[in-house]
Amino acid sequence: MEVWPRVASLIATEGACALVSVMATRGSVPRGAGARMIVRPDGAFFGTIGGGTLEWQALAKAQALLERRDAAALVLDQPLGPALGQCCGGHVTLAIERFGAGDLDAVTRLAAAERKGPFRTRATLRGGGFVREVIEGETAAAGQAPSFVEQFGEVLPVVALFGAGHVGKALVLALAPLPFRVVWHDGRPGAFPAAVPANASLRSGPPEAVLAAVPDGAQILVMTHSHALDLAVVTAALSAGRFAHVGLIGSATKRARFLRQLGAVGLGEVAATGLRCPIGLPGLAGKQPAVIAASVAAECLILAQSRTINAEPAHRRHSA
Repeated sequence: MEVWPRVASLIATEGACALVSVMATRGSVPRGAGARMIVRPDGAFFGTIGGGTLEWQALAKAQALLERRDAAALVLDQPLGPALGQCCGGHVTLAIERFGAGDLDAVTRLAAAERKGPFRTRATLRGGGFVREVIEGETAAAGQAPSFVEQFGEVLPVVALFGAGHVGKALVLALAPLPFRVVWHDGRPGAFPAAVPANASLRSGPPEAVLAAVPDGAQILVMTHSHALDLAVVTAALSAGRFAHVGLIGSATKRARFLRQLGAVGLGEVAATGLRCPIGLPGLAGKQPAVIAASVAAECLILAQSRTINAEPAHRRHSA
């Protein structure tokens, strides 16, 4: 979730907002350190710190803080036991901060930094509010207590989707709330809808040029209006040898046909192991576009998570 750009936007449109952050945790908790929730003055909010009574009470405290002028932040230590009506049994430390017009310059700088990519800050409670300094490296000098190190911004995995037909449109909507950046291509005039989700960017040039600009490690999904175009995109994607997964919508019959055609151009072995067709979770029946989209979106999440886990050092994968 974008944090500082949304905080800046809410200051500009609403005059103020509150940021609820999980500073630290112990034991079993719904969300880990770094989970956040941004609260508007009317009580509407973005993000989550785990739901349940913990979130409900934090929301009420954030709204109360927005009405105060004697403090800009508060820290809450909350056990998740019977007193809260939650059975997690762990412990959560929350920071709740109020931001208004006087904070806009500092928030704007943080928003600009977040738009450029991931960065870290140390937030230290000082003078009734948190003061943030950008830090670099794996370690940093300890701040005054209470303080905590935060990570903002993220490099999202990319899904490059070729085709804006019924399933393509449904899939973009299914991917909209998920942690992906979507590159969406279709060369037909008027193929794209009038409005698209914020995480999707449109491309209408030659598909080979679009594919060449897609970053290494992306997931490629091909579902154009033409089998010949499908074959051209799949051939280019497999030939590149730099994408995490190449998926093609279709049946087992279509897969067999494509494998023969890809074999004729010297990609038989690569296609046999690297082409996912059919796509989506096995066992989920239904040919409605929304059902197919849900299945494919779930598969995208599984593939992205598997890639992340396999990229971690072994000692981190087995430390849980």
